[in-house]
Parts: sequence; C-alpha cells; structure tokens
Amino acid sequence: MNSTQRWMGGVVLLGGGVLLAALLLKGKDEIYQNELKTPERASQVEQQKPATTGEMVQLQPLTVDVETEKRLLEEQRRAREKAVAEQEARAAEFLVMQQQAEAEAARKAAEEYAALNAHRTGAQQSSDNIPPELIEDEKVKQKRLADEKLSAEKKLQQQKVQQQTDADKKIAEDKRKAEAEKKLAEKKAADKKAADDKLQQQAEEKRKAAEKQEAARKEAEKKEAEKKQAQTKHEADLKKKAEAEKARDLLENGDKQWMVQVALAANEANADAVASKLRAKGYKVTKSPTSKGIRIMVGPAKNREVADSARKKITSDASLGMKSAWVIDWVPLEKR
Repeated sequence: MNSTQRWMGGVVLLGGGVLLAALLLKGKDEIYQNELKTPERASQVEQQKPATTGEMVQLQPLTVDVETEKRLLEEQRRAREKAVAEQEARAAEFLVMQQQAEAEAARKAAEEYAALNAHRTGAQQSSDNIPPELIEDEKVKQKRLADEKLSAEKKLQQQKVQQQTDADKKIAEDKRKAEAEKKLAEKKAADKKAADDKLQQQAEEKRKAAEKQEAARKEAEKKEAEKKQAQTKHEADLKKKAEAEKARDLLENGDKQWMVQVALAANEANADAVASKLRAKGYKVTKSPTSKGIRIMVGPAKNREVADSARKKITSDASLGMKSAWVIDWVPLEKR
C-alpha cells in the first residue's frame, strides 16, 4: 500500500514538474518573441525616418521622434508587464492544480487504505489506526511540497528580478539610443544652421558688392553726364559768342568785306605765283575769277581803315614788287 501511494505521488510530481517546465519555457518563448518584435518596430521607425544624403532635406521636429520613442517604450513596458502577469497567473494556476492533484491522490490513497483495512478487519477503522509509517510519509510529503513550493516561488522571484533587470537594461539602452539620436539631430540642425548662415552671409556680401558696383556705375554716369553737360554748355557758350560776333560784325559791316586787290592775273598759274608770294609774307589771300582775269585780293579787313593800312604795307614792300594796289568793297558771289 505504501509503495503504491509513493508511486502515485511520484507520478503526480513528475507530471507537475513537466507541466511547470512547459509553462516556463512557453513564457520565456513569449518574452523572447516580444523582445524580437520590439527591435523590429524600432527598425521600422528607423526606416520611416528620412535618409541623410548630401542634399539638404527638411528635418522633422525632434519632439515627434522623442514622443514616438516614449510611446514605443511604454508599449514595450506594458507588454512585458502583461507577459509577466500571465506567467505568474499560469504558475499560480499550476500550483493550485498540483495541490488539487496531490489532495486527490492523498484522498484516493486514504480511501483505498480504508477499504483495504475494512476488508481485512470487516469494520471501519478510525484515523487512530493508521500505521505510523503512513503518517510519517504524509509529513515528509507535506514538507517536500512546501520545499518545492518555496523553491518555485524563489525561482519565480528570481525570474521576475531577472526580467525587471533586463527591462531596466532595455529601457536604459533605449534611452541612450534616444539621447544619441537627439544629439545627432541637434548636430545636424546646428550644421544646417551654420550652412544657412554662411549662405546668407555670402548672399549679403554679394548684394553689398553689387550695390557698391551699382553706386560706382551711377557715380561714373553722373560724372560723365556732368562732363557732357559742361562740354555742351561750353559749346553752347562758344556758339553763342560766335553768333554774337557774327551779329556784331554783320551789324557793323553788313555784307561788305573790305579787300585789298593787288593784281589781276591772266591765268591760274600767274594767280598762284602771286598768291604764294603773299602767303609767304603771312597775308590771307583770296582769288576770285572775273571776265577779265583772276583777281588776287588780301583780306578781308573789318573796316576800310584796316584794309588801307594793309594796302600801304604791301605797296611799300619791295620784295613783293606790287606798286599798284587798291581797297575795294567786295561781296562774295554766294552773297550777291
């Protein structure tokens, strides 16, 4: 009878151990699967981020990435807590099932023992007639169950501690990655700002250079315009002065020009010879063809007195050999 009870108790304990091991393995597998899903979600989040290339891209606000990481970490924490709670519930359920199975085995063993004892004695035996070795076996069994329960609780506690440690490590690692990403994003933002500032400075320098060049061009144009204006004014003044002189001469002399006629040449060659002598002496010579020959004249003079003085000078010059010269009131053909 005792060996039968021991055999049944061993079978129950063996089955309970197998079931507990299966539950623990299943819990670890679920935790491992959750941990595998977490990096996948993190990688998906990383893939959703815009790739960094040599081109300038518009950076997303950093607060969106931080909030996303916080939300993912919170989901991971809740998933781990849920997995731990489910595992604890399964372990508690298994302990209850094991205790029920042990109680049922003990009850069946007691019933079999009572039936066997009743068959031998023909009467119901009281609990005082139970052999001492059976009572002793029951105490050992209870102690063993208590030790196993305590051991299971310790293992469960150690597992909880280990899971919490892993979770803390995971959170610390995620926090470190988030801080590294934040620093990288801040560095990229700073580099982009520095590049934008440099481009803006270059644009400002180009604008100032263009303004300076434009100012220089306008200044040159202004000076050139002033120069042209001054030249135009000078020319206008000279023109006005010439017109005034012309008007004064016209007012004083009209269309008359006082000339000193020195010779009347028969042909052009003789006229040129006489004109050359007079030009060599510094006189202004005018030739005018007539029906009798070519008239050679010196002048014009502004009045008759000047013309007469020139006539006297010419006739008194022996090198010229012009004894006959006279003052005439001569009008050019185009004004006749």
